[in-house]
Amino acid sequence: MGAMTRPQEYADGPIAALRRVAFLLERGREDTYKVKAFRGAAAALLPLDPDDVAAHVEAGTLSSIPGIGASSAAVVADAVRGVLPDRLARLEAEHGGPLAEGGSELLAQLRGDLHSHSDWSDGGSPIEEMAFTAMELGREYQLLTDHSPRLKVARGLSAERLARQLDVVDAVNDHLDATGAGEGFTLLKGIEVDILDDGSLDQTDELLARLDVRVASVHSKLRMDADAMTRRMLAAVHNPFVNVLGHCTGRLVTGGRGKRPESEFDARAVFEACAETGTAVEINSRPERRDPPTRLLELARDLGCLFAIDTDAHAPGQLDFLAYGAERAAAAGIEPDRIVTTWPKDRLLEWAAV
Repeated sequence: MGAMTRPQEYADGPIAALRRVAFLLERGREDTYKVKAFRGAAAALLPLDPDDVAAHVEAGTLSSIPGIGASSAAVVADAVRGVLPDRLARLEAEHGGPLAEGGSELLAQLRGDLHSHSDWSDGGSPIEEMAFTAMELGREYQLLTDHSPRLKVARGLSAERLARQLDVVDAVNDHLDATGAGEGFTLLKGIEVDILDDGSLDQTDELLARLDVRVASVHSKLRMDADAMTRRMLAAVHNPFVNVLGHCTGRLVTGGRGKRPESEFDARAVFEACAETGTAVEINSRPERRDPPTRLLELARDLGCLFAIDTDAHAPGQLDFLAYGAERAAAAGIEPDRIVTTWPKDRLLEWAAV
């Protein structure tokens, strides 16, 4: 018989193990129900005394804790015993490596991300979990951009809910400052505001003025006549509250929602307006979007546009999708200084101020 392999040691504890499993599942675009099981298990352990958790491990009764299933119990048991959980080891091997082949130098220059969602709209995790993960990934800032009221299918935020969310963002930043955990990191106040049919924005000017950065996107009537869509987008780009034009064609190229063709509009006119107004064209890093398409990305480059490489993350693990956008921007030869997400926070906020 060969010598037995010594189990790899693990010292970060069961909650960190569960969070890392969920992160890697999200990063690898695995089924949502799997992710929820592990994030739910981490939440279930959070208020418990570690000694009580260890007692459950020894008694084999972890599954009696509400929110702990067989798979999460196996991860917890290994982590409590100081052993690298098998599930975590497999996921690290499968999903823990680089996401993209190119763009690593540009990726290292990105300081933040201007498009992310929490469970206040159609994201899957609380605001603080998105903020903590952004910190762990080394971001200097993360913009929270939950949806605006008209997008009811995504639980868009009414003016009242958005105002409450701004207080929550303040509380998160105050907590990070008070504890010293958030040194060098800021959660920024933002929105992904719908561009309405006439090009106006789906939120009050008063609230838009209270935000740090604003992303504006088309989410409805994506097959609108090209002339009307062009007028709609031009009106939005010329609105002084709009800083970033989100996923401009609305296309889907893969994924669980199926495929969707590009919206039709005069891209040259829209990008010329972006260049004129200093509005950044979003390079949406979601693999199912890859928006704008390469030919339009190169057109925006040639017309002198600014860009924002964003994740459009709806879960913490998706915050790592910046690698995909960096790869595309590097391949298109876009200079880093034209990408606003390479800028330090003060420069970014000065650019976005109304």
